[in-house]
Amino acid sequence: MKVTLNTDEEVVKTIKEGLERTGGYCPCRIGKKEEYKCMCQEFRDQIKDPEFEGFCHCMLYYKSK
Repeated sequence: MKVTLNTDEEVVKTIKEGLERTGGYCPCRIGKKEEYKCMCQEFRDQIKDPEFEGFCHCMLYYKSK
């Protein structure tokens, strides 16, 4: 299992700018809930799933098996 940044540098730049603007909360979600703080709870749960492979909600991170 490995978690890496998206290889698309423009996506990474855009999402990081959004994170800076929102104080670390996922810029792709509405509201500021603790579970939306990057790395969001949804993706942390997906990381725990040995069968999951793919991007987080905002496509900043990618988990490979």
